[in-house]
Amino acid sequence: MSWKWPSKSWIVAGVIIALLMFAAAYRIFFHATPVDTAAVRDGTLNDELHGPGTVQARIPVTVGTRITGVIATLHADQGDAVQNAQLLATLDDRDLVAKAAAAQDVLRTAHHNVTVAEASLEKARSDLVLARNNYQRESGLMAQGFISEAAMDSTRAALRSAESGEQSAVASLAARKSDVLNAEHELHYADAQRSYAKIVAPMDGIIIGRDAEVGDTVVPGSAIFRMVDPRTLWVATRIDESVVGRAAVGQSARIRLRTGGEMGGKVVRIVRQSDAATRELEVDVAFDSPPRDFAIDQEAEVTIMTARVSGLVAPASALVQHGGVTGVLVVREGHARFQPVKIGVSQGSMVIVTEGLLKGELIITKPQNIRPDEHVRPVTQES
Repeated sequence: MSWKWPSKSWIVAGVIIALLMFAAAYRIFFHATPVDTAAVRDGTLNDELHGPGTVQARIPVTVGTRITGVIATLHADQGDAVQNAQLLATLDDRDLVAKAAAAQDVLRTAHHNVTVAEASLEKARSDLVLARNNYQRESGLMAQGFISEAAMDSTRAALRSAESGEQSAVASLAARKSDVLNAEHELHYADAQRSYAKIVAPMDGIIIGRDAEVGDTVVPGSAIFRMVDPRTLWVATRIDESVVGRAAVGQSARIRLRTGGEMGGKVVRIVRQSDAATRELEVDVAFDSPPRDFAIDQEAEVTIMTARVSGLVAPASALVQHGGVTGVLVVREGHARFQPVKIGVSQGSMVIVTEGLLKGELIITKPQNIRPDEHVRPVTQES
């Protein structure tokens, strides 16, 4: 049997396979993958707590009525800025005006009755003075024998009658004065009831809700308007109970509303009641300056600065999981070596490394496609 040369196609295939094997061997043993790195350095980060929340008001006010009535006019609507004592609405007060007028008539009558009673008392006192003078004069005449005992008895009776008349006039005047006081109270009550027909703002603030319309019948306790004082706005933030112990009243905070923009704030209250379902506590963060555009129950994100922590700082993007262990890929002797680490405080894109790294070590900042022990070459070193 004679030997034959392989066909050209087999030769080409063999060459391709050899080239691929060479490329693979080169990549494994000689090629270094370029990687971005950063040097571990000393730094200081803010220890922060993050939590969602909603915009609320420490002083929400419901504006209602103290009397039952029908709304006649409305002078404010949602979104209006109002001032203390500004007229917001009026009730139909025709019945109240009539009652006040009737009370005024009763008071005038009572004052007239007092005048009459005073005149009656004055007359009764004059009659008493005359009766006493007659009694004294006739007592002397009787002692001289000029009048009889029967005539003296008549004089005594007239004196007793005059004394009784004066006492009756005094009592009548007191009663009429009491009538005046009662009438004044009734008039004051009627005037107060009539004043309640005017619904005014109890404070400076913003109307956030109008719950009645013209023609509605309102009763005491029912809401006509709801309003808040923008100076008392805060964000009711929910913080997990496992970390809420790091929060304290007075700590600075950043508030980001869904409408955009970031505002400063401060922790003003920590509610010591954990939600049984979510295991979160409410931390109230007040705005440093009232937001110009806001809505009650509007969602917000809050970041609370609890402390400043110093240590070795590394990019958070460098963290990877390998075998269930958190670590980083460190460039050592031209290879990516997996190094387990322990992490402390994080802030934005940076973290504090508490164990596992030394200052100045190069770590790969984008390790997602890099295998441990792979041959690597740093090309960009981040500061």
